[in-house]
Amino acid sequence: MHSFSEQCLDMARSILGHNLDSIQPDGSILPAPGEEPRADEPGHVAYALGEYYRITGETTLKGYDLIDLTARCVTAQMFTEPATENGLAYAALGLLCFGPSKERNPVWERLVEETQVRIDKQLLHRSDHDNHWQAFNVAKAVARYSFGLSKKDETSRLIERMVERINHTSSTGFFDDSTQGLGGNFNLYGVMTFVFVRSALQLHANSGVRDRKLPTLRTYAEKYLKIMPDLVRQDGLGWAFGRAAGAYGQMHCISLVLQGLRDGWILEDQKPKYFDLLRRLFVFFYQTYLDQEHGFLDLRDEERTAYGHHTTRMANFDAARYLCQWARLAKTVQVPAGGPKFEPTRTVGRFVIFDKSNRKEQGLFLYRDAESGLHAQIPLISSGTSLTSDSLPFPHCPGVFDWPNNIYVPLMLPELTFNTGGVEQVTLPAFYGKNCVTGLGLRNSFYFRYEQPELINTKEEILKNLGTVKVQWNFAGPKISAEFTYTVKQQVELTKFRYVLAIAAPHSKYHVGSAIALGAEGHRCTVQKDDFQGVWQETEVVSTDPVYRTNYGKIHYLQYLVRDHPLVMRPGQSYRLVVNFEPDIVHTEN
Repeated sequence: MHSFSEQCLDMARSILGHNLDSIQPDGSILPAPGEEPRADEPGHVAYALGEYYRITGETTLKGYDLIDLTARCVTAQMFTEPATENGLAYAALGLLCFGPSKERNPVWERLVEETQVRIDKQLLHRSDHDNHWQAFNVAKAVARYSFGLSKKDETSRLIERMVERINHTSSTGFFDDSTQGLGGNFNLYGVMTFVFVRSALQLHANSGVRDRKLPTLRTYAEKYLKIMPDLVRQDGLGWAFGRAAGAYGQMHCISLVLQGLRDGWILEDQKPKYFDLLRRLFVFFYQTYLDQEHGFLDLRDEERTAYGHHTTRMANFDAARYLCQWARLAKTVQVPAGGPKFEPTRTVGRFVIFDKSNRKEQGLFLYRDAESGLHAQIPLISSGTSLTSDSLPFPHCPGVFDWPNNIYVPLMLPELTFNTGGVEQVTLPAFYGKNCVTGLGLRNSFYFRYEQPELINTKEEILKNLGTVKVQWNFAGPKISAEFTYTVKQQVELTKFRYVLAIAAPHSKYHVGSAIALGAEGHRCTVQKDDFQGVWQETEVVSTDPVYRTNYGKIHYLQYLVRDHPLVMRPGQSYRLVVNFEPDIVHTEN
């Protein structure tokens, strides 16, 4: 792993070298062209510089004084109004990377007294969060105690409060990032939370606290580790659904696997499998998001985009921080003797339950076809505060079944708009289910089905006494079929019906050699049954529209199946939509 460690460190140096000039004299960060800065960016930068110092011990890079740059960023973050807790947490950990003793911390010594007093005040402020922001409170508590700014260590209490809320919102111990509404926004931030808290504990001045809390973290982080073998695609694609996937879907997963290997959370006989996972995740990250000619992270261009809140600067400094952490972790991890063991790929269909209660059931269906390479992730989760296609329950499979980032279109799902008492309700068979079941069908096929006893609108409001829907996905090799069966509880007018397919392509430059993509024959979609009598519209060409981009490439066409005139739906009658797919799957070449 030492060669991997050196490779990570070289990449971190390159990324930092290309971005240090963005740090302004006042510690603010100059955004990339066409982007707006974030209030928490100085904190992210300080943490990246701190991790670089921690692994190398170097105080200069490309002629820049890293101590001075870190001091500027920490100062800027501490005086940002209103205070951003995530930025404060990152800045505090960055400062802690230079040493827990204020008397021997070169950055602390560089800070003026006013800033030192401000740090004490800002770290003292404690709010309470139900989502991933609670991880930032843990980091602030670690920093406050480790710097000797408080004799009382709140770290343990805050971690216990965090896991209490996990148990309250998930019957199986997964991290719900929702703060309001239906609940059940199980996304990548669950992985990020455990990675971030584990990194913060590693910096705690009292190693006893770390040792006491590691079993608690392991109980929950292991749940994510255990789904990785079925989650990660053969070409190395990691977490692909929900907000903030893309580059972070690779980075958070790599960090979790490395931390698990370091802490002994992965059994000895499982290590070869996880080393192979690690290799694939890293190669996908390296080839998909790094400009290898110039050596920096490339998130947005004419072909692809990223999560709207993630700036290019923040992602570059986060990548540099992660690379430094991977370089350090890799030195502590021993590769199993005898070389890597490659297990034959198996066809798998599996449903991971995130939450199961009388109110709702949510989870993730994972399907992998060994022969074609088709690997789909179907999340049945809340979308949180803003509705986008990222979290809708259709087969997420970049290259084959793509979706536009940051916006909403009803991808591979029927969108029914009802007129109820003069109010239009737009409904989707998404966000939650009941009686979720998965199993083997005929000829070694897999099925995943769920029902909604009450329809739900796009605002995630359950509509009482309107109707029900039953959903079944079937998978047989590369063939997929979806069946949606609606019934209404009273006569109601359906004013509009929509169903959308997106045709995209992997990035022309940034992709792994074995990435799967659609061939010339496309999805080979057939509508077997349509009681809504929709009509395929003329194909909408969106190749030049910057709105329709993914984390991985450009969407070229949208195909809409639409009924735009009213249909009176009557109780006692079933209305079915059955759509079949046999995608033409090919593999890209470098």
